[in-house]
Amino acid sequence: MKQGGQHQLQQAEGPFGDHYGYNSLAHDYPVFQTTHLYHRKGAIYPATVVGRPKQEDYFIGDFLQDLLSPLFPLVMKGVQQLKTFGEAGFHCLAAAKVSNRYPREAFASGLRVLGEGQLSLTKFLIITDGCLDIADFGKLWIHVLERIQWDRDLFVFANVSQDTLDYTGPSVNKGSKAMMMGLGEKRRDLPREFSGSLPPDCAHPNAFLPGTLVVQGDAYENNPELGRKLASWEGVADWPVILLVDSTAEATENMQEFVWTFFTRFEPAADIHGKEQQVKRFHVGLTPPIVFDCRMKPWYTEVLEVDQATKELVDSKYNRIIPAQFR
Repeated sequence: MKQGGQHQLQQAEGPFGDHYGYNSLAHDYPVFQTTHLYHRKGAIYPATVVGRPKQEDYFIGDFLQDLLSPLFPLVMKGVQQLKTFGEAGFHCLAAAKVSNRYPREAFASGLRVLGEGQLSLTKFLIITDGCLDIADFGKLWIHVLERIQWDRDLFVFANVSQDTLDYTGPSVNKGSKAMMMGLGEKRRDLPREFSGSLPPDCAHPNAFLPGTLVVQGDAYENNPELGRKLASWEGVADWPVILLVDSTAEATENMQEFVWTFFTRFEPAADIHGKEQQVKRFHVGLTPPIVFDCRMKPWYTEVLEVDQATKELVDSKYNRIIPAQFR
């Protein structure tokens, strides 16, 4: 345990590899000035390896959520289950199962989540009142897509704060948030196979999840308007959600890569496009397909890579050091 204080002193830190899986920029951070360090005899100094998920912080975060989960309904009335996804660095994606006893009660519960401490850093929040385990992202996403009303159940909050290390916004600490709700009974069946057509600047479609088509497109710097073009393309009109990515193969390698690519590479107010957009009663409603532009943008920092020698060293010791339940 450290004892000390913070006296308005700031110093530059970075660049460093962060828990989102990208290299950070250099920022001025408060300096904690330590006067005492208390420890047991023969103590091991604790340290955590962070980086592109999944790293140690992923498992620590998941364990803490499991440990504290009984408290969430007590602290946040109406919230039955809460999950932040370490696959996307925790702050990029969260989900909550809530009560919806009167019309749109779920919306109030969503705002409660977004107003709670570190949860206020959440960029994308998924809300449902369904009887399912929201920790299973695939099942959660399908459940919500079967129920969402795109003209009223997607809320984008622009011009708000954003986590310091999330560089998808227009500048540091500035960006947007979104809340997506899928409530009540099932409204639609989701397509599972793609038989349509793509624009000439798109390729390699993959129906990774029911209702969700992953499409590879030109690099953003060469074709920044491709997301809007894809949303209005008749050949994909049957799909509720389309992810526009730089590499379909990488984004669909497994669920971990899908969630990481999806939620760390778009900003809600800038990178969500619908076939049509309507403003009614001061709410922006969208007509599907809804395109999430998850391509790397020129102002994003580079992906964090592990050098091969370090990877091989860790792999050789992993099974001996890490308990089986955490692998």
